[in-house]
Amino acid sequence: MPIPTLRKWLGIELIEVSMTEKAVSTLGGGLAILALIAISTYALPVGGAAALITSMGASAVLLFGVPHGQLSQPWPVIAGHGISAFIGVACAQYIHHPALAAACAVGLAIGAMQQLKCIHPPGGATAFTAVMGSSAIHQLGFGFVLFPVLTNAVVMVLLAVLINYAFRWRRYPNAINRRTQRPHSAPPEDDSLPTHEDIIAAIRSRDSFVDISEDELMELIELLRSHPGKSA
Repeated sequence: MPIPTLRKWLGIELIEVSMTEKAVSTLGGGLAILALIAISTYALPVGGAAALITSMGASAVLLFGVPHGQLSQPWPVIAGHGISAFIGVACAQYIHHPALAAACAVGLAIGAMQQLKCIHPPGGATAFTAVMGSSAIHQLGFGFVLFPVLTNAVVMVLLAVLINYAFRWRRYPNAINRRTQRPHSAPPEDDSLPTHEDIIAAIRSRDSFVDISEDELMELIELLRSHPGKSA
């Protein structure tokens, strides 16, 4: 099997970002987790804190590795964790079979996040932790939702705003980033689709991980070009 075909099947990202971008992602995620460890260990014994920090570690990957992704924006992070924690606590309290409670918590959390437009994958881990975590977590009851879960989520978002703001191309959330970017150049007058090289060059010029594949981007462009409502 040719290497390009193998890379596509495996889903290996084709775009390389600069060492500066990688360093900021690394340091930002590390600093955020240090802050959350301090908050979580204050609220819970070490064992319980470790379980919660696991889901927050996943959020750190999104906030600092993919800051412009839709799943990394403030509403998905804060609401995704908060709603999932609430559902997890409810399932832990009212469903007495642990495996069934955990399954219901994660499934219902996914459905609720979709309904409320706050899909954040680590929220599933938060719901699971609320059910399968230590007795210290269970003793907090619904207080677990406010502290430490929502507190951690808000602190994580604030740190992402502060840390990423120092780097113009990484400014977070997207509303800030869009205002600080250069104006878009005028679109081409012809209807020709961009080439593979055009797409790669455009994405590399942003020096930031883009959470969409090249094929998906090409498909979206084709759909926009062929949309019957497109102006003449």
